[in-house]
Amino acid sequence: MTEFNDRVIAEFRAQDGQVGAWGTNLVLIHHRGARSGTERVNPAMSLRDGDSWLVVGSAMGAPRDPAWTINLRAHPDVEIEAVVDGALAAVPVRAFELAGKEREAAFARFVEMAPAFGRYQSKAPRLLPVIRLARRAESRSDGPH
Repeated sequence: MTEFNDRVIAEFRAQDGQVGAWGTNLVLIHHRGARSGTERVNPAMSLRDGDSWLVVGSAMGAPRDPAWTINLRAHPDVEIEAVVDGALAAVPVRAFELAGKEREAAFARFVEMAPAFGRYQSKAPRLLPVIRLARRAESRSDGPH
């Protein structure tokens, strides 16, 4: 998956956030390893929700949550690269995992946009996490850029 992610990240940056069939719905999540503290970047399909972005930790229906969701639980203050007002921007955000009806409604939006998410949920022996990346007012000088 790393090679695939590296290609997606390179295309995202080279094309100002426009990546193939995903259009501008992709974000790059900068996060730190829960145990290692190593800085990492992962692309994720997103949906705008007001001034926030929603992402799903699907891992294509794998048995376990993707590492980036575990890292967001441990270190929720992160930065994303996203298209904002037509331009690529670095945005400080805080990750909040959704639950209950709020999670169900958000997940339904993903399935409507990309039916594969429904297949991933059917395949997975876990509830796929839906995470809100809510814009933070302050900028972190010690975070990824």
